[in-house]
Amino acid sequence: MGAKLHAVGAMPLHSKGSPAEGEFLGPGGLPYGYNVNMDLRGKKIAVLVDNFYQEMEVWYPYFRFQEAGAEVVAVGAKTGHTYTSKLGYPIVADAAFEQVRAGEFDGVVIPGGYAPDHIRRHASANQFVKEMNAQGKLVAAICHGGWVLCSAGILKGRRATCFFAIKDDVVNAGARYEDAEVVVDANLVTSRKPEDLPAFCRASIKVMAGQPVAA
Repeated sequence: MGAKLHAVGAMPLHSKGSPAEGEFLGPGGLPYGYNVNMDLRGKKIAVLVDNFYQEMEVWYPYFRFQEAGAEVVAVGAKTGHTYTSKLGYPIVADAAFEQVRAGEFDGVVIPGGYAPDHIRRHASANQFVKEMNAQGKLVAAICHGGWVLCSAGILKGRRATCFFAIKDDVVNAGARYEDAEVVVDANLVTSRKPEDLPAFCRASIKVMAGQPVAA
């Protein structure tokens, strides 16, 4: 029998439950419509976490970057410790600030909420962000995540945005503040609030996609 259609205009369903081998693959063996500019296979990304993080600003990038093929690592003060969001949603740290090395990662994401005020109290977290920036790798901060950028000392002369309440902190750290959903200054990507997450993730992926994979 021929292939059955499960909806008008839908792709054919094969009897074995999957397309015939190679049927929907284009040049290079990738699916038709696959955006190679959004491909993060082989990349490794750190997401910094602590208590009272903003839920969407952790989990949206976490799963979005996984979807693009990256390995995503939750990094907190203690390996194996459970950190809870502002609404009590848990995340377990895969690694500790003191354990991670910039040379092993391709990007770092600093979510907002109240967590950044805890994160920046750890010298090893600030140093990790500073070294990632020095190596030209993605440093992406959203909302109150800009606090960590201030403590890492990487904002002087850079274009950046943040949640409006910490604008003065970011400006006093030397940044040229812009009120925009996303601001990209070389390897630095910043956004203001959860509503900016689509633009934030798109920009972060584009920055990483243009960089070589970490050794």
